[in-house]
Amino acid sequence: ENKKFTTVSFFNSRLTSVISIALVLFLLGLIFLMGLMGDTLSRFVKENITFSVVLKDNIREAEVKRMQKRLEAEPFIKSAEYISKEQASKELEEELGERPETFLGFNPLQASLEVKLNSEYANPDSLQLIEKKIKTYTNVSELLYRKDMMEIVNDNMKRIGIILLTLAVVLMIISFVLISNTIR
Repeated sequence: ENKKFTTVSFFNSRLTSVISIALVLFLLGLIFLMGLMGDTLSRFVKENITFSVVLKDNIREAEVKRMQKRLEAEPFIKSAEYISKEQASKELEEELGERPETFLGFNPLQASLEVKLNSEYANPDSLQLIEKKIKTYTNVSELLYRKDMMEIVNDNMKRIGIILLTLAVVLMIISFVLISNTIR
């Protein structure tokens, strides 16, 4: 009967070890999957943060189209969409429910190019260089973008990456210890 007890005990310890190792490796796989999904989400968010290149009032549409094509040819720009004064006024009317011309007597908005960056360039260092390059265009009045949002996205992605990496390292150590104990 003692031999039967050790066989059952041996079988139970093996089964427990296999289940433990499988669960740790499963969790490790989930963490890597979350890392990949986080990277895809980060790229999506970075590429959908836009900034406005506000154009001077006296610019002709042909010049805007030329400028738009030059901007779209830059490696750091994903897309550039022209928004005329009239289109900006219509969008503001949809938000406010009233045309700005009715209470101001004129359209205070300026034409602009809504620019989306490629995700590799959507960080504060690159943005400063991009801002300088775009401001060299003679027809640019100003650049408007949410620098703080870009920094928040980058900081959060770094934090999430560090947390996931730490969890992955801890789970790797646990799996090595479990496998080592099982082999012994």
